Amino acid sequence: MIAVIAGIAIFPAVFALGGSPAEGTGLVFIVLPGIFQKMPFGDVVALVFFILLAVAALTSTISVLEVIVAFLVEELKMIRRKATVAATLAVSVLGLVTVGSLGSLSNLRIAGKNIFGLLEYLTANVMLPLGGLFIVLFLGWFYSPQRTRNELTNKGELKAGYLPLFIFIVKFVAPVAIAMVFLYSLGIIKS
Repeated sequence: MIAVIAGIAIFPAVFALGGSPAEGTGLVFIVLPGIFQKMPFGDVVALVFFILLAVAALTSTISVLEVIVAFLVEELKMIRRKATVAATLAVSVLGLVTVGSLGSLSNLRIAGKNIFGLLEYLTANVMLPLGGLFIVLFLGWFYSPQRTRNELTNKGELKAGYLPLFIFIVKFVAPVAIAMVFLYSLGIIKS
């Protein structure tokens, strides 16, 4: 909810004060501080915004870390405490290298990008579209329609008249749309 509120707050402010939403990750740390300087009570708004951003980042990090911890516990039979420490250390080291690529490691380039830029590109343009594509392909073609119905209707307690349309979209429309987004993000399809 905090991330949604932050998103709702960012874009009107950017447009109202002449910023560019094309700034990408720089939007939060480059464009917004400039916008906050121009606002009345901008220091207070900036403080509240960055506190909310930190809370959103922390809660997101905890949920992402849980996936790694669950894998280590279930697949590698690690004790939960050790799995949490190992996952936290691994993610922290990767995070420090990524942040370092914006400073002291900025000369280290892979495919013409610093580490931060490469990871950002791979995440936004490869992993997210492919993850979405695999999810809709699995749900549409391999997950049973009855199980889908049970999930969407709370085992029949809720009505789901939209279910045939939902399954059609998941099987046929969503994979094509996501594949097009993926190919566009790689530059294979031009606008």
